[in-house]
Amino acid sequence: MVLTGPVGVGKQRLALWLAQLLLCECPGTEPCGTCAGCRQTLELRHPDLHWLIPIPRPKAGDPEKQIEEAGTAIGELLEERRLQPLWQRPDGMSSHSVASVRVLQRAASLTSVAGGRRVFIIGDAERLVPQESSQEAANALLKLLEEPPAGSTFVLTAVDARHLLPTMRSRAAPLRLQRLSDAEVTTFLEQSGSVPAREIPQRVALAGGAIGAAIADDDAAGSARRAAAAFLDAALGGSGSRMQAALAQAPYAARGEFTALLDAVAETLTDAARGALGATSRRAVPASLRRRDPESLVRAVARVEAARESAHGNVNPQLLLAVLGEELAETL
Repeated sequence: MVLTGPVGVGKQRLALWLAQLLLCECPGTEPCGTCAGCRQTLELRHPDLHWLIPIPRPKAGDPEKQIEEAGTAIGELLEERRLQPLWQRPDGMSSHSVASVRVLQRAASLTSVAGGRRVFIIGDAERLVPQESSQEAANALLKLLEEPPAGSTFVLTAVDARHLLPTMRSRAAPLRLQRLSDAEVTTFLEQSGSVPAREIPQRVALAGGAIGAAIADDDAAGSARRAAAAFLDAALGGSGSRMQAALAQAPYAARGEFTALLDAVAETLTDAARGALGATSRRAVPASLRRRDPESLVRAVARVEAARESAHGNVNPQLLLAVLGEELAETL
């Protein structure tokens, strides 16, 4: 199955619920929630639940050591999610490397520990494709999906299934999740206590129906939005300011922050397009983007999305920003 939908809408949470249903010892239309299988699944400790989470690319040179490093990194992230169930999005440059897929393949080669089904969750599955300018990791997983072990269920999550290999999509049943209502997001925030009560109305207004967006690290998101506004001002301020903004970006470090910047640029342009069409913008729009033609703003978003895809490879961030700045100046 492939679960798709907006970021933070609950795709992996639903995948975990499905795993609980499949591993429940008293199966029905819903998990019973009380048996050992249900409890172990919710605690992320069930021996037949395997969860592939995006991680930084392994640093080891030896393939076997890369697999060991990937397994350790995934285990550490699962432990973090046990301690903090309301987890944040993975680092922007984290991905599913070939080493991570090998970890999954090894788990799939074993028999069920509890004697029942086994469930494999591949979160953010779109991060399988951009691996070292190839599709090696995605193809390695595809082989597993073509001939799945008996009694196994694979649940992939992605914002858009089109980012997966076509052959991978053809082997999975699609299910798209829509945004939640503002009332549902508000109720969750009130009951979970995940954000201060005074911030709930603003968080809900900005969340776009996604609980994950409502509970996201506000400091990191705010920093990315400020950096995005500064970059857009520089892009529209002349070639000198565009080059300055590009050179200010670290050429190799802080890659996660770099892709967060690109995401924030796209969001800022989208908000500006809403305002240009007479709709209410979710956030304040920089002065340099006000009264812009909505069609040019939409084209600018497409430019940023293309740059975001390139950022997954080995493109120098300074060079990418320099080119993007020129493209945005020309488009806007």
